[in-house]
Amino acid sequence: MLVLLPPSEGKAAPEAGVPVEVAGLSLAGLTGAREKALRALVELCSGDEERAAEVLGLSKGLRGEVAKNAGLLTAGARPAGEVYTGVLFDSLGLAKLDAAAYARAERSLLVFSGLWGAVRIGDRIPPYRCAMGVKLPPLGALGPYWRAEMDGVLPEVADSLVLDLRSSAYAAAWKPAGELAGRTVTVRVLQEREVDGVLKRSVVSHFNKATKGRLVRDLLVGGLEPAGPGELVDALRQLGYRVEVSARGAARKPWQLDVVVTDVH
Repeated sequence: MLVLLPPSEGKAAPEAGVPVEVAGLSLAGLTGAREKALRALVELCSGDEERAAEVLGLSKGLRGEVAKNAGLLTAGARPAGEVYTGVLFDSLGLAKLDAAAYARAERSLLVFSGLWGAVRIGDRIPPYRCAMGVKLPPLGALGPYWRAEMDGVLPEVADSLVLDLRSSAYAAAWKPAGELAGRTVTVRVLQEREVDGVLKRSVVSHFNKATKGRLVRDLLVGGLEPAGPGELVDALRQLGYRVEVSARGAARKPWQLDVVVTDVH
């Protein structure tokens, strides 16, 4: 099973240490594209701060991120699973997994990134600020930039079930196609509650991330590695999730599952 995750906007604080070795990251076929993106981001942030902040979509309170980006070539790197923070990763709780569950996480989790394309949780990277929606000069929009590279790399590692939990911005960087699309599953989290005596459902946002983090954690801790969409549905129900199939996949069409919750936390 390959699990596709979005990154977090927030990152752990930088620390002293050995800088990133781009050629040593997983998915070696992305090395050249990563080096170009890294150089472009550092060059942008080493120039005019106002322009860099505008390109990166940073508010005044985040202007310090420009200087951090400018120093990425020498900044200390740490495992990506420690760099990414935020709701999904807090609920996933990688640091609290036992050795067996963490090993499964290293094999199965792939975090998408505007700067690196996609990384494994054990890949050592520095904290950075560069969302997938950025138009990074001279590369242009990062979604299409990475999609051209991913198409030649990801099908080689997506050899079984693909559980796609990315947000729409990061899903733009790679879309499973052909036979692979038919064994890809996307998940929507719906809250069900009673309003004036009528049960209603709505899409949740903040809690969508928390539920997806817990869902992945439960699969890892339970040692469950479903080989196909049907097995995933069974596994999630076994773990106590209320799961409904809202779209059954076909040869070129992903499955869509709804996870229905009543409490959001």
